[in-house]
Amino acid sequence: MNLIYFTIAFLVSLVVCGITYAILKKTKAKQEILEYVTEHSSKSGTPTMGGIGFLLAFVLCSVFSIKNNAELAIFSIVVTCGFGIIGFLDDFIKIKFKRNLGLRAYQKILAQLLISVIVAIYVIKNPLIGGELKIPFTNNSINILGWIFPLVIFIFLSCVNGVNLTDGLDGLASSVTLVYLIFFCLLTYIEIQKLNYNGYSVMAREYENLLILGLIGAGVLTAFLVYNAFPAKMFMGDVGSLALGSLVACLSIFTRMSLYIPILGIVYVISCVSVILQVGFFKVTKGKRIFLMAPYHHHLQEKGLSEPRICMIYTAVTAVLGGVLVAMSAA
Repeated sequence: MNLIYFTIAFLVSLVVCGITYAILKKTKAKQEILEYVTEHSSKSGTPTMGGIGFLLAFVLCSVFSIKNNAELAIFSIVVTCGFGIIGFLDDFIKIKFKRNLGLRAYQKILAQLLISVIVAIYVIKNPLIGGELKIPFTNNSINILGWIFPLVIFIFLSCVNGVNLTDGLDGLASSVTLVYLIFFCLLTYIEIQKLNYNGYSVMAREYENLLILGLIGAGVLTAFLVYNAFPAKMFMGDVGSLALGSLVACLSIFTRMSLYIPILGIVYVISCVSVILQVGFFKVTKGKRIFLMAPYHHHLQEKGLSEPRICMIYTAVTAVLGGVLVAMSAA
């Protein structure tokens, strides 16, 4: 892997995020905190929409870095920007009307669903992707044919909302996604070697560009953590979390590693499932709760764990599972 892409992305993002922070602070684009999240009351007024910074840096670096046979990479950039725009609109409404709720739930879901359907159509018609899926921990794959269509839609909705729900503590979503992208790059590098060995040069070049996007994504997030790590000077907002979720989905789906997401992205799964269980149990039992607060990282916080420790645990879990996947793939 050529780490120059990571380095350049880090430097560009450091500058762009710095400028973004200054602009957001000057324009008072600040986060409103939910009343019931008392632990975060001191964060009220922290600049949000910081995701604009690393998203701009990501697009800028990606456009100048991708090479020939970059159809999958270009489409990934477009989709990532599409979800970023949805997040931007949500954040803008929150700031404009000084409330924690932006777009209505059905508006966000419909917008996310529209882009997800477009991607699903693209996937099912693209011979480089199709219905083939690599099976984790093995060198085998399966072809689910037309079932890839609903799976892609489900993956996108799960990833963008999973990252969004995980973005609840300082540096949590950014550090976890950073580690996810690092191990994605390692897995993709291994896959490229296999493709070249077996003579699939065109697909290998497409994967090389997706690998570049992964390295750039990791670079811009590393720089963003300068502002987002505890105590956060700036939040990424929905513009950042939705963009990151879609990037994770694109890279994994387009390299046929969709089944790796619930393993490498286990903390996203935990965030989504804990909220679903909490809401469902609350309604069925008319007021009782499974967790002290959902998503699960807030439950841990209520139990007395500090934000840095929770972030470290989530990141470590992601790294361990990523290491296992890489080891098994390289075997």
